[in-house]
Amino acid sequence: FCTWITSTENRLYIGWFGVLMIPTLLTATSVFIIAFVAAPPVDIDGIREPVAGSLLYGNNIISGAIIPSSAAIGIHFYPIWEAASLDEWLYNGGPYELIVLHFLLGVCCYIGREWELSYRLGMRPWISVAFTAPVAAAAAVFLVYPIGQGSFSDGMPLGISGTFNFMLVFQAEHNILMHPFHQLGVAGVFGGSLFSAMHGSLVTSSLIRETTENESANNGYKFGQEEETYNIVAAHGYFGRLIFQYASFNNSRALHFFLGLWPVVGIWFTAMSVSTMAFNLNGFNFNQSVVDSQGRVINT
Repeated sequence: FCTWITSTENRLYIGWFGVLMIPTLLTATSVFIIAFVAAPPVDIDGIREPVAGSLLYGNNIISGAIIPSSAAIGIHFYPIWEAASLDEWLYNGGPYELIVLHFLLGVCCYIGREWELSYRLGMRPWISVAFTAPVAAAAAVFLVYPIGQGSFSDGMPLGISGTFNFMLVFQAEHNILMHPFHQLGVAGVFGGSLFSAMHGSLVTSSLIRETTENESANNGYKFGQEEETYNIVAAHGYFGRLIFQYASFNNSRALHFFLGLWPVVGIWFTAMSVSTMAFNLNGFNFNQSVVDSQGRVINT
């Protein structure tokens, strides 16, 4: 059994982390789908004013969401067996906690599984390190922020419009756009898009011709071939003259390390920004809006 779990011959690698990852992610996914389609309205603010989030209660794909659990629950652990009935559990938004906690456990195990498969194959371990960035971001909005604010009702709803609402409220309450760490995250995402487009277009434009005009250039590459499929010297020559010599990488390893590092570090910083604002250490404001009892401005 142990050999089968850790075998790299399986079509999909399981691994010891997979033993926990598979049931947690399957649970989160299943409950998400069922709740998105059919969950009754949830009393998110704890004021007996239920908010409908599911398709069967009048929402579409854009407006639908798993509504966060009630402010009356706070950050209490609220499994099904803690409720007097299933109706009460649904009314108080139990599915949100169930989905979020299983999801976070699952993606943490996904990190471990990425490391584990790398280890079995004798690879270096950095794939799993890169994936810590989106996991940290998810943990920030689904777990750290609710803990800091004192309630899962302040967590991000699991839906499209719910995400936008979360963003608007977050900006209003924390001025996130003026937080330096969030600004680094913006640089990470926009920079990552730019560098990805630059790299992809440069490589595509410097492919070594192996095909005629009448067939796809993709046929010029055979999986596992030993020869380089594009001319990195030509790409470096082009880009070094387009900008300047030292703006262009002449080392493929350094280049790809940079392509991985830039967005990962940016998203790490964004996760840290949300995690500090969770405890109300907010973005800068230069509005001179804080005054003492005599009306004198207190610098912020």
